[in-house]
Amino acid sequence: MSSETDESKEVATDVFNSKNLAVQAQKKILGKMVSKSIATTLIDDTSSEVLDELYKVTREYTQNKKEAEKIIKNLIKTVIKLAILYRNNQFNSDEIALMEKFKKKVHQLAMTVVSFYQVDYTFDRNVLSKLLNECRELLHQIIQRHLTAKSHGRINHVFDHFSHCEFLAALYNPFGTFKPHLQKLCDGINKMLDEGNI
Repeated sequence: MSSETDESKEVATDVFNSKNLAVQAQKKILGKMVSKSIATTLIDDTSSEVLDELYKVTREYTQNKKEAEKIIKNLIKTVIKLAILYRNNQFNSDEIALMEKFKKKVHQLAMTVVSFYQVDYTFDRNVLSKLLNECRELLHQIIQRHLTAKSHGRINHVFDHFSHCEFLAALYNPFGTFKPHLQKLCDGINKMLDEGNI
């Protein structure tokens, strides 16, 4: 009788491990294959337009094409890995609760980004920076058990750039060169909000 139990444990363990291996493989493959063509097949048109604008404004701000590409690539990798974990039911109940909190925080961030653009003289870089950093902390907590230190580094790389107060001030400068980018960004974010994607 005990040998049957041992066998069923082994079978159950094999099933569990193969699922984990499949998730690991998906994360690894997508991590290596993130390119614009892959991203556009996994990310809808509106999100893709927003990412394109984020790339343009980042490139213009940093004056560094390679750095801008790396920031956006890290953002895409993070989003895709998070989606893989979520779709494969890898999160425990605490992580699901954190994920819900994260979604609400991202929604609040999106509403704030658009509101600061639409309503003159309301922009506050410290408010935006704080919201971005709250999103960062929630993200770190969500992926703690699942992703490597390299993924945590990618998250920091993305949020260090976008939450930087001087970057935000340049982006929202009503007389600055980024105004057309900000308009396109906000149009895209607004559309995502209307479609319920944020």
